[in-house]
Amino acid sequence: MNTPESSNRREFLKLSAMAGLSLGLGAIPSAAAAPDPKNLKLQGHDEISVTRPRPAGNKPVWDLQTKPLQKVRCAFIGLSRGSTHLNSALNIDFAEVVAVCDINQNRAKGAAAKVKAVSGKEPAIYMENENSWEQMVARDDIDVVYIATPWEWHVPMAVKAMECGKHAFIEVSAAVSVDECWRLVDTSEKTQRHCAIIENCCYGEEELFVLNMARQGFFGELKHAECAYIHDLSQGVLWQLGSEGGWRRNYHTFMDGNLYPTHGLGPVAQYLNIGRGDAFKFVVSVSSPEFNLSQYRDAKNPNGGKHKDEKYVCGDMNTSIIKTQLGRTIMIQHDVVSPRPYSRINALSGSQATFFGYPGRLAVNPSNPHPSIKGMKLNSHSWLQDEKLEAFMKANAHPLIKKVGESAKKVGGHGGMDHVMNFRMLDCLRQGITPDMTVYDAADWSSILEISVRSVKDGSMPIQCPDFTRGGWKGIKPLGIVS
Repeated sequence: MNTPESSNRREFLKLSAMAGLSLGLGAIPSAAAAPDPKNLKLQGHDEISVTRPRPAGNKPVWDLQTKPLQKVRCAFIGLSRGSTHLNSALNIDFAEVVAVCDINQNRAKGAAAKVKAVSGKEPAIYMENENSWEQMVARDDIDVVYIATPWEWHVPMAVKAMECGKHAFIEVSAAVSVDECWRLVDTSEKTQRHCAIIENCCYGEEELFVLNMARQGFFGELKHAECAYIHDLSQGVLWQLGSEGGWRRNYHTFMDGNLYPTHGLGPVAQYLNIGRGDAFKFVVSVSSPEFNLSQYRDAKNPNGGKHKDEKYVCGDMNTSIIKTQLGRTIMIQHDVVSPRPYSRINALSGSQATFFGYPGRLAVNPSNPHPSIKGMKLNSHSWLQDEKLEAFMKANAHPLIKKVGESAKKVGGHGGMDHVMNFRMLDCLRQGITPDMTVYDAADWSSILEISVRSVKDGSMPIQCPDFTRGGWKGIKPLGIVS
């Protein structure tokens, strides 16, 4: 890059290069340089515009149809997390791995060797320098580029891929700032290429069950949802130098809000038809004090005292409330440092039923007319759970789980949901139809990161949410039940 770098920036670059998760943060040419998230202007709620004019010549992509493909030719940037997606592609008969890319040469060569062992064809390898990924996305034999790199580099890589005529599948979060979200939307609409956030939690067996039942009207009128990312990473992961945890911890030093919203939010946004009949309206966010990272650092002295001068500003627990245009409410939490079992909460409440995950529980109004409860003795004051709920969920499983659920468990990846997701997303490209998760979903879900930070900084004032569809959400059809 042509601009001077701060010491923090240099440290960020070192962490990412060591991680082998990407080709390094310096991989972006200066003409398309990724923003430093530390430079976000978080001065007030009036800075986020509710909408922006659609640039001349751009067209919506919420129903974008593309040419069907016999084989979906895939390329991968970042082969740490990306290795799971590559493994899925190798287990899908209509997918082909054309190229792999990682600054960690051992990782790149290992991925290429695996591809050759499974498919008999050795993919092109890009690993020579920090700019090699650009050569890869410029190839003319790639249909989709998977981007599994540190957060702030997702947007420049996706934009470049789309400008080169490729679809972009981006790991979570898709973007760091609202401006970046708009850049993804505008580029997708300009190039008429899909830009999908690959949010695997939307394809969990439990989440697909709830989506299936919500689409059938089982929950009645939907009114409230709760979700979270509760995952204690403070006892090791966030202190691992040269790893994902290292650069994720870095965000705790300058952003106070929900730093990882999409795992919990993606599924409930789909339940509520966000972007497809409803939309986020505003967010109110509050954070607790910060304790755990500082206390662990002071007690354990990780990495020989390397972090002794770090100041952590992100509250241990962030709770944000989202109000939608139709008046519904969503509670979303983020806590990656407290001693607590993993949870995404995954709750949906309607006039006829309520579901809560972790552990799974279902309460049903006895007057619920849905045929699935015929003959069942139900009481809205008690939970249907354990073996009874498991049997009910199996009997009402989502068609996608019935189709690929068992084979996905054999392929692996978060219990199989990674493979269910990759099968579905690549199958959409094969058919030439719009993926379940569009660029508008990527923008909606990812924007909560900066919006929550702004709300906390502004004394927990409501922050209006952008309308990335520019009003289109009012007429876009709800996501159907995949058959």
